[in-house]
Amino acid sequence: MERMRRRVVVTGMGAVTPVGIGVEAFWDAVKKEKTGFAPITRFDATDYKCSLAAEVKDFHPEEFMDRKAARRMELFCQFAVAAAGEALKDAGIDMEREDAYRIGCFVGSGVGSLEAMEREHRKLTEKGPSRVSPLFVPMMISNMAAGNVSIAYGLKGKSLNVVTACATGTNSIGEAFRAIQYGEADACVAGGTESAVTPLGIAGFSALTALSFSSDPERCSLPFDRDRSGFVMGEGAGIVVLEELERARKRGARIYGEVLGYGCSSDAYHITSPAEDGAGAARAMRSALEDGGVRPEELTCINAHGTGTHHNDLFETRAIKLAFGDHAGRLRVNSTKSMVGHLLGAAGAVEFIASVKEIQENFIHRTVGLRETEEEMDLDYCMESHGEEVPYVLSNSLGFGGHNASILVGRYRG
Repeated sequence: MERMRRRVVVTGMGAVTPVGIGVEAFWDAVKKEKTGFAPITRFDATDYKCSLAAEVKDFHPEEFMDRKAARRMELFCQFAVAAAGEALKDAGIDMEREDAYRIGCFVGSGVGSLEAMEREHRKLTEKGPSRVSPLFVPMMISNMAAGNVSIAYGLKGKSLNVVTACATGTNSIGEAFRAIQYGEADACVAGGTESAVTPLGIAGFSALTALSFSSDPERCSLPFDRDRSGFVMGEGAGIVVLEELERARKRGARIYGEVLGYGCSSDAYHITSPAEDGAGAARAMRSALEDGGVRPEELTCINAHGTGTHHNDLFETRAIKLAFGDHAGRLRVNSTKSMVGHLLGAAGAVEFIASVKEIQENFIHRTVGLRETEEEMDLDYCMESHGEEVPYVLSNSLGFGGHNASILVGRYRG
């Protein structure tokens, strides 16, 4: 006999992004089609092929956490703690009144801290092994985002660091959804965080030819455009509070939307390129819809992975056509990365928040910068924003290594 699954709703959201700190600042910027692209300021990028990034501006960690605690965290952890604090406050959760062992923490990072690796490696080579910081390892490893969020807010339930490259944020929220569905937790703080705008990060992705080498902030991150040439590195965090429905109702929580379905697959094809026929991503999308009990023809909007690389945008288009058949041509397909760049492990989480806001406000945002696409890519990629009924959004994330994740969120209907 199939075990009954509990319903899961979104009751809090927090964001640190290149276009705004806080969910309202982020969403206001998205509606106004603001972009976060500018010359790199974190280091001297004169000799690098890539000169642009989407950096978080005016982030002051002491505004979100104790100064001493902040000094023991790398930037990716600071972003996560700040966004998680906003999400918990937004949800109205008072941890002093909660059973902390029933509140989980699913916060992932695809990379961890490259900055810590670079800094401590310099000490090693210039001054010797005795000068490497005793905090190097706990500041660098990617699970410390979940660790620091748990410590900061007293979350003692199931705690996981999902690492699936660019699918990390979506998988983190999806796994938290599953944990609540099947009773492992009553609520979870979930999402992704990343800070990889560093010399090694930019050099590495440049060597892979994954980044745009454009020097024009207006024409650099161009998902689905015929002139797309790679993604722009972004950074930040997206964190949500997911909660079992009856618990949320009982405490009078504001409900933003309902998580309905979650699907995953592996391309088992190539370490960086998606499968050319899109079969893996198509399976993840169909699995999420089936999990949520939503027919393909009921869906009207997809928040695409939409990186702005040649292969991703073409193969994701093929995946959508494979998953939806003739209905693909009636879907709105947009990319939040056209404004914030690619936040790697945080991308799916920030895009999930954008998806929830689209449902809330019946507003599908534009894929900014898109002017003209190409022959095989003939879907509606949202050259303009649309004000219309948005009952569901399917959010896609596709990670290096062939990780495909899709999550379906819908309007809460009681």
